[in-house]
Amino acid sequence: MERSSSGIKGWPALDYEPRRWIPRADGVSRRAVLAHSGPYRAAITPRITGATVSLPSAVQALAEEASAQLARVDATLRTSGIGPLPAVLLRTESASSSQIERLTASAKSLAEAEIGEHPGANALLVLANVQAMERALDFNGAITLESILAVHAALIEPDPRHSPGLRDEQVWVGGAVVGPHRADFVPPHHDRVPAAMADLVAFVGRTDIPVIAHLALAHAQFETIHPFADGNGRTGRALLHMMLRESGLTRGSTIPVSAGLLHETDAYFAALTAYREGNIEPIIERVAYAAIFASARTLDLNDRLQALADDWRQRVRARKGASAWRLAEILPAHPVVTYEVVQGALGVSAPTAYAAIDALAEAGVLVPRSANKRNRVWDAVEVLTALDEFAEEARRG
Repeated sequence: MERSSSGIKGWPALDYEPRRWIPRADGVSRRAVLAHSGPYRAAITPRITGATVSLPSAVQALAEEASAQLARVDATLRTSGIGPLPAVLLRTESASSSQIERLTASAKSLAEAEIGEHPGANALLVLANVQAMERALDFNGAITLESILAVHAALIEPDPRHSPGLRDEQVWVGGAVVGPHRADFVPPHHDRVPAAMADLVAFVGRTDIPVIAHLALAHAQFETIHPFADGNGRTGRALLHMMLRESGLTRGSTIPVSAGLLHETDAYFAALTAYREGNIEPIIERVAYAAIFASARTLDLNDRLQALADDWRQRVRARKGASAWRLAEILPAHPVVTYEVVQGALGVSAPTAYAAIDALAEAGVLVPRSANKRNRVWDAVEVLTALDEFAEEARRG
């Protein structure tokens, strides 16, 4: 058993153990089989249930600032946020988390997937992330292994290549598909995963660690265990939000912390590497900066969507109480609609749905995809633009 570089301030670094790999020979050259046969080193995650969290004053101050920002923005949105903003932010978090894994879908593609309108493969995977986040935030009480597994199951459901549950095989990050010998990181052998996850869940249950530090460390340990064959990054970032909700810092909105991590993805991955070497400061700093970035951008997005709603009130010609106004209210969360979608969302008859769409179309709030009225799809173009611009700002590192 080997130890990596020494832990910093008492936080345990990874150990490594030798394991033996025999690659599958089907479809693989003899040279590749020889290059990827024999011993490799797999990580052994240390127990962290009772680990001491010691932070420099500057890191602690940054974490406290991030906590204060999240709580302030959450409280602000509960009193002055636009009605559909929680749904908008949940989708934004899911899209940003997916994009970290290079699964990109535009706001229009995701909205189309939600209504079953020509969904692309990536959009369906992002939509599954939305459903996983919804499941994550539905849990009340202590976070358990079962609740984490349920989130992962929702995420993996539309992907036939993978099955939910703790992995039963060795996985690795980077390198070649043939074997782990040239990987950037080899997580623990699968026979160590159940015990490592039990230790992590116990750590998540602690109440003596400042919130941002607590969830950053839990997230980093989760990613290091890499408990699933696929979906570890997205599930691990859902865990961040489960812990935020349980802590009470965010009670009404899913402030898209993943958008902040996406903003500086290289630094995020470097912080995870540093964590594995026993240095916990970078990942706490990275999550704190991400929370501060996301808090500011969330208020900007709310203001922009509120300004759109104010502008629509000037442009739309409909009587008070008309269904057109109810439709306008839900467009930020449903920016692509059909007549059938409007009927279901508003609970109205077909003629009333037609009238609502026509009133918004006359004002330019909704734009039809084509002149053909049969099976017509309508876009709230200004909303889609605002959401895509938010995503683009997060991408610009």
